[in-house]
Amino acid sequence: MRAALTQMAIDKLPVPASKVEHRDTRLKGLVLRVMPSGVKSWYCEYGRGKRVFLGRADVLGVADARESARTILADVYRGIDPIEARKPKPGVPTFQDFLDGDYKIWAKANQRAHAQNLKRLATAFKSLLNKRLDEITGLDVEKWRASEIERGLSLETINRDISSIKAALNRAVDWELISANPLAKVKKSKTDDCLKVRFLNDNEEKRLRAAMDAREERRRAERDSANHWRRERGYVLLPSLRTVMFTDHVKPLILLSINTGCRRGELFDLTWSNVDLDRRILTVTGATAKSKRTRHIPLNREATLVLQGWRAQAEEADGLVFLNEAGERFDRVNFSWRRLLKDAEIGAFRWHDMRHHFASRLVMGGVDLNTVRELLGHSDYAMTLRYAHLAPEHKLKAVEVLDRRTSLAAAA
Repeated sequence: MRAALTQMAIDKLPVPASKVEHRDTRLKGLVLRVMPSGVKSWYCEYGRGKRVFLGRADVLGVADARESARTILADVYRGIDPIEARKPKPGVPTFQDFLDGDYKIWAKANQRAHAQNLKRLATAFKSLLNKRLDEITGLDVEKWRASEIERGLSLETINRDISSIKAALNRAVDWELISANPLAKVKKSKTDDCLKVRFLNDNEEKRLRAAMDAREERRRAERDSANHWRRERGYVLLPSLRTVMFTDHVKPLILLSINTGCRRGELFDLTWSNVDLDRRILTVTGATAKSKRTRHIPLNREATLVLQGWRAQAEEADGLVFLNEAGERFDRVNFSWRRLLKDAEIGAFRWHDMRHHFASRLVMGGVDLNTVRELLGHSDYAMTLRYAHLAPEHKLKAVEVLDRRTSLAAAA
């Protein structure tokens, strides 16, 4: 039966006693099959006995069905058999297998935070895990983006996830698992590139330092009390905390963060061999830096005194500068940090913001942006430009050029 298929006509089709097929007169090859059960399905017929199922009519509208059929017929015209094209291609893994296999091996060798990155990809793009790499489309990611925005995820986080999956599929292209990155045309969401940089004002920094000093004194008093109790009972006394500069790692870590701009992980990985107290230089090696590039950071007076004091009380003069109670590398300082912020009555300030604090203070002090970029280890100058608005006078001088042309300014 041939007819110009419209959505209204399709909705009004009666339920037949036996299977009936309606052929569209507007597009040769588009077929609507109506079953006695009332189910209506779209097919694209491209040769004798050759057809491809497009979808059920209660899900796929007539306009979408026509467009899908046109795409298939265009492929047939170019010599592509749609049935063969839909068959699984040998050698193309699913996204899950790719993450668990080749990409995991590569990530372990090239990414310091490979475990977190792999977990984030698997969690964020859970709906794509069972798809082959050549089945993932830009539309899949756009739908994912829409759902993430709807549930309140920030555009910055969404952009990071999109960058991660695009980078992963770029590796698949390099290894010839797929011919092209299907997400190459997917763009990041537009965000405000001039977000406010969080740093401590003078009052907040004073409160943070006071909270650190109070914490140190509290720990010394607790040790004194413990030793008094042990002395009365004849027990061996614990080492006094009155004879050392720091009671534990918290204060020196914070002071070094404020005075060097080092990332938390870079301080956790810092070794005494990369601290030159005579020349007052701290070296962040490429093996531990996020940018994979070695940089040298001059130590100001406070940072030098911190490292001198910490070295004087360190049990070992080599190896890691900061060791946990088990003698191993630190992996977190969250509890002590949150307690300090609460005591100092400071809100919305992360550990990483101390790096912003370091850079902001330099720029406000008149240090040029290129020097700040080198001290921070930014590989991209655009990252450093977020501090440009803090530079004193340079924008004021720019607009003062206009004053030369105004009589009001001259009179003033």
